[in-house]
Amino acid sequence: MEETVHRREPLPSGEWIHAQTWENLLFAHWRVPIDELRPYVPEELPLDTFDGTPWLGITPFRIRGLRARGLLPLPRISTFLELNVRTYVELDGKAGIYFLSLDTESSLAVEAARRLYRLPYFRARMSAHLSHGEVDFASERVEGRQATLVARFRPVGEPAPPSPGSLEHFLAERYSLFTMHGDGVHWAQIHHPPWPLQQAEVEIEENTMPPPGIELSGEPVCHFAARQDVVLWGLEPFEA
Repeated sequence: MEETVHRREPLPSGEWIHAQTWENLLFAHWRVPIDELRPYVPEELPLDTFDGTPWLGITPFRIRGLRARGLLPLPRISTFLELNVRTYVELDGKAGIYFLSLDTESSLAVEAARRLYRLPYFRARMSAHLSHGEVDFASERVEGRQATLVARFRPVGEPAPPSPGSLEHFLAERYSLFTMHGDGVHWAQIHHPPWPLQQAEVEIEENTMPPPGIELSGEPVCHFAARQDVVLWGLEPFEA
């Protein structure tokens, strides 16, 4: 966690406020046309592209050991499933993530994240089962627009950090999130070691997670990470 050479920006000057561990995480990414994605990203946030194309990611995983700085994780509420739909933006040289939606089975996490980070969280019924190295994941949103993911995924090969300049590095190695609050852009920074990525094989039975008008075509680019330890700073106004 002390390593910082893989970051594009220095660590924030203040102290982080939350820590958590992400487990059995899948990155599934598709190229998407700019004109389909642009309406869902505020005009203040320029889309970041790889070889001229923006990407949409769907990321199911388990959060474990969520805690505030200086406190221990609280039993029964610090571990839960989550499912993110994300794309990538770059503002004044800062590469980050923009979330189109975040689903979780934890009602407490929904309310806290909406308040603290102004993110579009939704409650969902979720399950994840790990057997013989394979994860069966299912999520069905229970508020707002209907959105479902049913998928099975497994890692292939040995974990390794993504190489700078690669697509994997572009998609995974990002250390801030952006959102709109009031009349301006806000951001929050995160930190973790370089991603220990593996290739992944994925079978998708149902996927209605993208918002209306975004059509996912072709096979996704998929990666898996068994574990990532993360710390997060608070949301603050973005200043160039």
